[in-house]
Amino acid sequence: MTMVTRRLTLRQLELHDADAIEHLAGDKDVADTTLSMPHPYPAGSAATFINARREAAARGEGYSFAVTSTEDSVFLGIVGLHINKTHHMAELGYWIGKPYWGYGYCTEAAARVVQFAFDELELNRVFAAAMTRNPASYKVMEKIGMKYEGILRNHIRKGDTYEDLRYYGLLRTDR
Repeated sequence: MTMVTRRLTLRQLELHDADAIEHLAGDKDVADTTLSMPHPYPAGSAATFINARREAAARGEGYSFAVTSTEDSVFLGIVGLHINKTHHMAELGYWIGKPYWGYGYCTEAAARVVQFAFDELELNRVFAAAMTRNPASYKVMEKIGMKYEGILRNHIRKGDTYEDLRYYGLLRTDR
């Protein structure tokens, strides 16, 4: 499955993306602001991640899309959905490599994946979370129309620090 936006092509992750994932995700600044990405990013683990996400897609439990530049096919990052079939909802997650920050790629890709969630998967709700200290991430959520739902205090532990998370959600009826 492939989706195209004005500047981007979103496609299922492929094993040849592993080197780009490890390189971009290995940046401390990228890992520092994601909810679950390890740092340092373990060498060789991207292939395992790719295979797991492809299996999740085959089961309809989630999708992870490589975000690439349509113009030159450069790998920029990943936008994905973790689906809860029982409740017809998904958690949106994303990261973009640091060299590509500030160009609106994440917003453009996330908007298309949310459209996919509602139009193709027929989900009722999409939600996302960002650390309160990461306004760039929650600004993406706001730009794509997600509604602020609140803060969960000390909700995750990143390294030795407990982090507050800002939650946003979007219902099918909000669109």
